[in-house]
Amino acid sequence: MLLHDREIATAQWPAEPPATARILRIGSPIAASLGLMLIVLLAVSIGPVSLSPGTVLHALGGLVVPSASAPAASDLLVSEVRLPRVVLAGLVGAGLSVAGVVMQALFRNPLAEPGITGVSSGAAAAAVIAIVTGISALAWWMLPLAAFVGALVCTAIVHAISSVSRGRSSTIILVGIAANAFLGALVSAVLANAPDAADVQRVTFWLNGDLTAATWSDVAIAAIGIPLGAIILLALARSFDLMSLSDAQAASTGVNVGLVRQSALALAALVTAAAVCVTGVISFVGLVVPHLVRLLVGPRHTRLMWLSALSGAAFLIIADLVARMLFTPVVLQTGTVTAFVGAPALLLLVLRSRRSLQ
Repeated sequence: MLLHDREIATAQWPAEPPATARILRIGSPIAASLGLMLIVLLAVSIGPVSLSPGTVLHALGGLVVPSASAPAASDLLVSEVRLPRVVLAGLVGAGLSVAGVVMQALFRNPLAEPGITGVSSGAAAAAVIAIVTGISALAWWMLPLAAFVGALVCTAIVHAISSVSRGRSSTIILVGIAANAFLGALVSAVLANAPDAADVQRVTFWLNGDLTAATWSDVAIAAIGIPLGAIILLALARSFDLMSLSDAQAASTGVNVGLVRQSALALAALVTAAAVCVTGVISFVGLVVPHLVRLLVGPRHTRLMWLSALSGAAFLIIADLVARMLFTPVVLQTGTVTAFVGAPALLLLVLRSRRSLQ
């Protein structure tokens, strides 16, 4: 007998008490949104030159309602230096977190992450080649374009090869591992033969993920692919709920499992490519944040994706703030901070999973 999707969901996930469900449904997004706005305000205020919240709000107001007089130095500091960096961090953190939720749902593995299909390695290989060959010097947008194209081409190849086995999850993972290994070797070979040491240093910064010198042009690039892909993925949340149980149960309720899986993987790759093409490879955001949010609010993907996006944005903004201020005047790379936080968190998650199986 075929089960209705509501029966499948309630069979796997115990229903929450009405009051608790209502509080989580309404209160969680509001609290997360308010927290994110507070974090944005603090991140823009804090720096080598501290600004009061009132000064920051005045500068933000000037962006909405331009003044006829010349902008003050503090207004330019906010609008041209700090705010683009904070907005870019928020976009990238949200995008990577949403992509992580999708990967963990499709592969039914809480330790899956956005780069599992080779998208980050494809972006890295293309970016390294563009930097070493001098292509990135032709125009400011050449490096993000090369990384974006490399990410999508690698993902397309992985999907094409895995389609031989009808897109089974295990095959996609294995092909992704092979692609990551091959492209990692390619990056090492290119770096070993780079003629200019300055290019090697630039590549190193890019590979570790960095938000230094972020501009509104970078924000515009990220703002095209990340919200578009994330909104479409959010519309597939109900299908993710069913597919996270099993493909058979999802198919029994009318979900076209193959189409949803391939479309979702392509959209997650688009979101990830739009993120890493402007910041470089930032690890652990798409792995740790969705898993922690799932522990707090449960597995329903509509709520999980919204809160993961808000939490991922807040996490990366805080990580970038720590990178800027922890060892002032020395500035760490944002990807370095996320790795310092993410690696121990991943270890704790693995130990927790092993303990739950015993």
